Amino acid sequence: MAFRRNLRCKQRGAVAIITALSLVALVGFVGLALDLGHLYVNKTELQNAADACALAAARELTCDPSAGVCDNSYLNNAVAAGTAVAARNTRDFQASPVIIAPSDVLFHTALAPNAAYLPSSSASPNSRFVMCTARAEGIAPWFMQVLGIGAHDVSAYAVSTLRRAQTNCAIPIGLCKPPSAPLSSPFSGFIVGQWVTSKLTESATGSFDWIDFTPEDGGGANELANLLRGAGQCSLEPPSPTNLVGQQGNIASLGKAWNTRFGLYKGSDTPASAPPDWTGMTYRDTELPESTYWHDKFDAYAGEAEGTLSNYRDARANNSPYQGPALNGYQPIDQSKHKQFGGDRRTVVVPLVDCESWKTSTPQTVPILGYACVLMLHPMTNDNGPAAGEQVWLEYRGNASESSSPCATSGAVGGPGSIGPLVPALVQ
Repeated sequence: MAFRRNLRCKQRGAVAIITALSLVALVGFVGLALDLGHLYVNKTELQNAADACALAAARELTCDPSAGVCDNSYLNNAVAAGTAVAARNTRDFQASPVIIAPSDVLFHTALAPNAAYLPSSSASPNSRFVMCTARAEGIAPWFMQVLGIGAHDVSAYAVSTLRRAQTNCAIPIGLCKPPSAPLSSPFSGFIVGQWVTSKLTESATGSFDWIDFTPEDGGGANELANLLRGAGQCSLEPPSPTNLVGQQGNIASLGKAWNTRFGLYKGSDTPASAPPDWTGMTYRDTELPESTYWHDKFDAYAGEAEGTLSNYRDARANNSPYQGPALNGYQPIDQSKHKQFGGDRRTVVVPLVDCESWKTSTPQTVPILGYACVLMLHPMTNDNGPAAGEQVWLEYRGNASESSSPCATSGAVGGPGSIGPLVPALVQ
């Protein structure tokens, strides 16, 4: 009995030691799981920011090299767009903002290994692929510090480009197909760079007309004005006989919304609520002062400068403001505001329709035959625009589905056979 009592005495405290050692191991395993989870959450949040950065930057890569030598403004705008969108993201359980530095937005002309991507200062302006890298440095562990494990760095990257869309956005203008073009080839007869004009009366068919993408709801002018201030009508499906648009006619009161894209504001509109284009420079025929003339009425997008008037691409690179005569009640923004709030707001996607059949259809609806890229050339001097007899001009810049199109929009990416306009798509 004495032997057993001595043995029990010698074993006293062993359970406490084993428990203490087990607790250390248990805390280690729990700490490992929690700290790894902490890093994983940060990694996921950084990936979201990198994806957003790459998609926003790719939206700006719309330079068409066939129109002439591209300049670095496209890449600079892509960097600005990508970093601005990334900054709206947070990490570390929404405790810290994500900052993607301009040096972490890189470009290449093709999908390539990461090491091949270059900064905007040395990359080709013809680049169509952009890579964004989001980083978080010095993330301290919560528990593993007791085991001597220090802070870790986490990063994520994404690569994006422009691809054809399954669904897309367009502004409420119907570009009329040339009367001689067959329905099977509705773009036949158009020449890239040519100017097309609005119709002048309700009974005459011109080269384009206001349309309503949802003619059944009777939204009217207010609905169309909001589309012009915003991104346009989105979730549009590919051209098909069942994809119908309508409400032909000279809809009034759209000039105020139209003019915001030129950096001209009045009333409650502001650059924050209705973003302008990168430039407000205007191109007219011979109706207004000499500083607005583009005598050829052809290729104001990239043509040779006329007098003091630069082409649109040069004006875009310089964020040139509106230079025409004062418009009643409108306040133009300056160069800095075009740079701060600007975007591709004048190279726009519009549906191509058959206006000849539109005139006689009952109800007045027609199918979308395709999507065209056009350049909005000038603001409206009258808020009612064509409804008041004003002649408004656009410049045709080609099929918006072409890989070299200077137009891009928003929407869902399609498959290999998609025929929609170009939208940003993640490829890595």
